[in-house]
Amino acid sequence: MSRKRPPLLSTIGTKTTMAVTGLLLLGFVLVHMLGNLQVYAGREKLNAYAKLLQDAGGVLWVARGGLLAVFVLHVVSAFRVAAMNKAARPVPYVSAVPQVTSTAARTMLLSGLVVAAFVVYHVLHFTLGVVDAGNHGHLDAKGRHDVYGMVVAGFRQWPIALSYVVAQVLLFFHLAHGVSSAFQTLGVTHPRLAFLKGRFGTVVAGVVLVGNVSIPLTILLGLVPCGAC
Repeated sequence: MSRKRPPLLSTIGTKTTMAVTGLLLLGFVLVHMLGNLQVYAGREKLNAYAKLLQDAGGVLWVARGGLLAVFVLHVVSAFRVAAMNKAARPVPYVSAVPQVTSTAARTMLLSGLVVAAFVVYHVLHFTLGVVDAGNHGHLDAKGRHDVYGMVVAGFRQWPIALSYVVAQVLLFFHLAHGVSSAFQTLGVTHPRLAFLKGRFGTVVAGVVLVGNVSIPLTILLGLVPCGAC
């Protein structure tokens, strides 16, 4: 006699965990994008914002720990859902019937894995300074970490800028399908909220794509001044 899985480990529970953690990560992506867009306001504005976060100290590390936990839960849930779907149909159909699905839906796992790898690279680049270490650790005129100079100097290297653009395109596909699917999983049924299960994911993903891609491209094209970077 098979043992019944705990609710959170059931198919519905796992999909719900993936939906909730996905929406939490979307919130972080939007806030992170708004913070990064301050590069257009200049060195003073962006460095002051970075200093504000740095001064949060323990609170910042608690937030980072929570974000890491959410990220890991999302990835683990995605793999569990994929495994459950495969187990439910261990033998492929003899005659496959073509299904009308979007590119975003068909590439969810692949785009998610690439985006996860990009997140690691992003942390190594701008947070830990392992990548492009020569532009990390400089101080501005007020003795603050010169985030503005680091970002501009980093994205003036076309391989780095291109890697970010590619990652953001994949993130667009992941969000376009994932956001709408999350609301579908969470059982949004009110007619006035029907848009959340429709084009909302694509719209939000488009906003994130334009906002995030604009930064490396404008810097690479020399439209953002380097100053003393």
